[in-house]
Parts: sequence; C-alpha cells; structure tokens
Amino acid sequence: MKHKFRCDCPFTSTLDILGDKWMLVIIKQILLEGKETFKDFIESDEAVATNILSTKLKLLEEVGIIIKTKRPDNKKTNLYLLTEKGLALTPLLIELAIWSDKHLRGIHPIIQNGEGMKLIRQDKAAFADALVRNYRKRLSETNYLN
Repeated sequence: MKHKFRCDCPFTSTLDILGDKWMLVIIKQILLEGKETFKDFIESDEAVATNILSTKLKLLEEVGIIIKTKRPDNKKTNLYLLTEKGLALTPLLIELAIWSDKHLRGIHPIIQNGEGMKLIRQDKAAFADALVRNYRKRLSETNYLN
C-alpha cells in the first residue's frame, strides 16, 4: 500500500507518518524498552488498544521503519524490529526527551529523572550512539536477522 501524503512539505510529510500519538511511542518501546512482540506492546504501561497497535505496526512496516520477522526458536511469534531508517529516529527521540525534561517537568513533575536523563543532559549524541550500538548488539546476539 502506498502512503498518501498531504503535501510536499518535509515537515508535514514526516508528521503524516510519525505525527500520530502512538508511532513514536512504539519506536521508543522497541529501542529503549526492548519490546519486540505484539504481546510486549499490549502489556506496556501505555496501554494501546490491539486494533490501533495492529494498524500502527503495519504502517511502520510499510514505510520501512520496522520489519516484521519470526523468532528463530518459535516461528509462531512475530517480532517487530527497527530498521536503519527506524534507528535514524533515535536523535529525534532524544530531542523530544530533552524538550519534555525542560518544558514539561513543571506541569508533570513525575516525569522520569533517572540515570538516562542525566546522561542525555551530559552528552545527548553519546547517549544516542550508545542506544543504537546496544540495540544492534542485542539484535546480533539474538540472531533475529540471520
């Protein structure tokens, strides 16, 4: 299925794909929380409905941000993994966390403020690189793509 874009503006085109409230949450769950199965996403704190999750995963797959594959030891279980295009969104996720830390903490004081945020504040590029490196390492250790 070819995705229809509203116009030729790069910003608007990006929002046509990622502007839904669930899209970046799913990408964040895969990258930061290690979620990779439908069940993982359903059981998360964000509590996305199954029909919405199915739709969002299909769109992310169609545009090449994730791939759907099977677990090597259980061919019944679908895995959703980030592609290089998906991993390229890591700096965007980091910038959103920085913005939230700076501008939402006053109205939402229980936003996470642990070691991860400390590392982001110190060196966001190094934090992003470490996330991507750790994700790739986890994939290579599990042999999901072999």
